[in-house]
Parts: sequence; structure tokens; C-alpha cells
Amino acid sequence: MNTSQIISSALAAALSMGVVGQAVAQDKAAKEKCYGVAKAGQNDCANLSGSHSCAGQSKADNAIDEWKYVAKGSCKGMGGKSADEAKMMMKDKK
Repeated sequence: MNTSQIISSALAAALSMGVVGQAVAQDKAAKEKCYGVAKAGQNDCANLSGSHSCAGQSKADNAIDEWKYVAKGSCKGMGGKSADEAKMMMKDKK
């Protein structure tokens, strides 16, 4: 391989990463965090109670402190809650 082919390949790879990054950002913009709908082991990240900090670590179905990304506007229809609503429910249980 000559130098110009290597440079062209590196440039193409760098440019494609920018496109992938934009697609991921747009995908997240079309989603919202929905609390209380994640099945055990299917949460998307840390929970509100702070008992874990990673995806896939929820222990119970539909725990109010666990969340997952859903299509924007669909959370309420699934019986889910916003972060503020989930926090209030957690306070009420104490």
C-alpha cells in the first residue's frame, strides 16, 4: 500500500466516525428516560437510589428507581414516570 492510500483510508475512517456520532446524538434526542418500566437486567444505566451505576444491573421488574430509554412521548402510555415523579414516589415510600 502506498502512502496516499493509507492517508485516504485514515481520512475516510475519521469522517465516518463523525457521521456515526451524529446519528447516535440524534437517536438520543428522539428518546427519553422512563422510570419504572425496565425489566430486571434491562435498565439503561445507574438508578436513582444509587445502589448500582451500570446498565443491566436492575434486580426487579418495573422498579421505580430504574429507567430505560423509550421513544419520546411514549413513557406515560407504558405506565412509566419522569425522573421527578419517580423521586417523589421514592420519598413517599420512606
